[in-house]
Amino acid sequence: MTDPATLSEAEAANRLMRLARDVAKHNRLYHDQDAPEISDADYDALIRENNALEAQFPHLVRADSPNAQVGAAPTSVLGKVPHAVRMMSLDNGFSDEDIAEFLARVRRFLALAEDTSVALTAEPKIDGLSCSLRYEQGELVLAATRGDGTTGEDVTANVRTIGDIPERLTGPDIPDLFEIRGEVYMAKDDFVALNQRLLAEADDPEKARQFANPRNAAAGSLRQKDAAVTASRPLRFLAHGWGAHSALPADTQLGVMQAIAGWGLPVSDMLTCVDSLDALIAHYRTIEAARADLPFDIDGVVYKVDRLDWQQRLGFVAKAPRWAIAHKFPAERAQTTLEAIDIQVGRTGKLTPVGRLTPVTVGGVVVSNVTLHNADEIARLGVRPGDRIIVQRAGDVIPQVVDNLTRDEPRAPFHFPTQCPVCQSEAVREEGEVDYRCTGGLICPAQRFERLRHFVSRAALDIEGLGEKTIQEFLDLGWIAEPADIFRLKRHRADLLGREGWKEKSVDNLLAAIEAKRQPDAARLLFGLGIRHVGAVTARDLLKRYIRLGAIRGLADEIIALRDQPFDSQAKGDKAIADHIGVENVGAAVGHALADFFHEPHNVEAWDDLLGEVSPPDYVVETTASAVTGKTIVFTGKLETMSRDEAKAQAERLGAKAAGSVSAKTDLVVAGPGAGSKLKQATALGIDVISEEAWAEIVRAAG
Repeated sequence: MTDPATLSEAEAANRLMRLARDVAKHNRLYHDQDAPEISDADYDALIRENNALEAQFPHLVRADSPNAQVGAAPTSVLGKVPHAVRMMSLDNGFSDEDIAEFLARVRRFLALAEDTSVALTAEPKIDGLSCSLRYEQGELVLAATRGDGTTGEDVTANVRTIGDIPERLTGPDIPDLFEIRGEVYMAKDDFVALNQRLLAEADDPEKARQFANPRNAAAGSLRQKDAAVTASRPLRFLAHGWGAHSALPADTQLGVMQAIAGWGLPVSDMLTCVDSLDALIAHYRTIEAARADLPFDIDGVVYKVDRLDWQQRLGFVAKAPRWAIAHKFPAERAQTTLEAIDIQVGRTGKLTPVGRLTPVTVGGVVVSNVTLHNADEIARLGVRPGDRIIVQRAGDVIPQVVDNLTRDEPRAPFHFPTQCPVCQSEAVREEGEVDYRCTGGLICPAQRFERLRHFVSRAALDIEGLGEKTIQEFLDLGWIAEPADIFRLKRHRADLLGREGWKEKSVDNLLAAIEAKRQPDAARLLFGLGIRHVGAVTARDLLKRYIRLGAIRGLADEIIALRDQPFDSQAKGDKAIADHIGVENVGAAVGHALADFFHEPHNVEAWDDLLGEVSPPDYVVETTASAVTGKTIVFTGKLETMSRDEAKAQAERLGAKAAGSVSAKTDLVVAGPGAGSKLKQATALGIDVISEEAWAEIVRAAG
């Protein structure tokens, strides 16, 4: 998070503008499209940063500040419904100290003495879709989503299909008008069953609709144009408050919630009322401990001042009540069983162990696989199939194992394989490395698929129409095995036309896309071969020095001969290789990788075969004189109008060098949103820093 104290007023204003835009975007994705791109923890971090900046620069608070917004505007798919009483959001607390400060604020606002008891309700904060149910004369007449807090979507027909929601309230003292508010959600078990059913019902399993987590499933199911679809989904409802009303059945939060339960609406059985901070935190810990075993996802505990007259006095800030706060959980952990350890083989032959888990919900996402990284990590954790482990989502995104609870059980350790599980070639670990790699190269079926997929990828030859499914189909048919085979696919045109899913236009489009790459960019072709350590930038750097693709093979032969010479030490040998290559930032590791690749006869055969099908022109980078010609430029942060690759290509075209790190040799840094250590380093070194907009102006000026 940006430290407000380090920012100038102009920088703070710019950051507040970007935060307002980013939060609005993520609100739309979460509330409107049910397709969040970031975790709740990352979203909360954006809000905290915005709040800190607004506190430091109160005169810069924007009209579109996240603190003035609730949810997102409703879409046009469903009818719009104005709320009689605005549906508010909640402020968040992330520590016990935050909750203590919340209580202190309540006391200060109400001018209460320190020894005055303040009773608060506490209940789980369920992760669902907010919904308001309007009952008139006890009859359900309208149901609406929260939307932007002022206007929601009419989901009345859909809500009537949810079994937890009664058409008519029952019991004593039912007001003439009463809006009950709560969350529509999907239980964890029901979510798993729904995804399994959708998969089973799909004509094409690869295209089956699968929901990412229970919250998305609930939102997507409720916000349907066809109520029959909603009726087919296992939705539930839990009440947590109320809106417009003609009368209240009690004068406390707990009393009203008990009345709502008495009228036939589900209310959390973990709802309680306490009168001290210690009791509040203790109940938070109880709910946190039970989190993994609850039938639904929660992301915190909500506290509300119990006395309704105090709630009325406390009132609201821009988007949230002063009398309530959500005490959010840290990144969630969960226990599960490691059922198996599978070894996957990647494009470069790397053997990666993947743990297969008994599915468990972690942070709102069902996790059934977890990476175990390498043999050393397995040894460190001491994990074996059958172990009981603790999993968390690192950064609330990547699942990882953080503890092995049954490490001491007397069972044999897991032995990392020394043979490739796909082709049975030897798997070796190079000196100083943690990864085992298959030595099978292009003969290994696992690497063959990954290498071909990489070869046609956007950053390599970029052959449109050759996706994963098509590559696998052609591999299974025996039509392709090596890159050169792609350029001989036209031989199979008649056979392909007879296959399901292939029409004349799609076949001709694919073959035309392949023919268009007969004279590929040499750097893209070299990168596409998947030679270890030869990435897109290294491939360009090598070819800027050696011009012709054939010269790269000659370089490899020279390095092979150089490696046969006696050196006093490995370090001296590596220096000799790097010096022989003669390309800045290209070291001995690249030289060894080139030598290893061309030392294998089957790789040489594949290379020669490929160059019999394609004719890459000499690699000459045409440059345009500009204000940055001859300078070294570093791009950092998020670029919003172009990709990082495009920006580097622009720099090369203008005669500049695009570097990956900041040093004293750096002349210019182009910084986008989120720029971190590189920007700080550039500032410390006194290097010129410009925005993406200023870079675009340099490019335009150069023509």
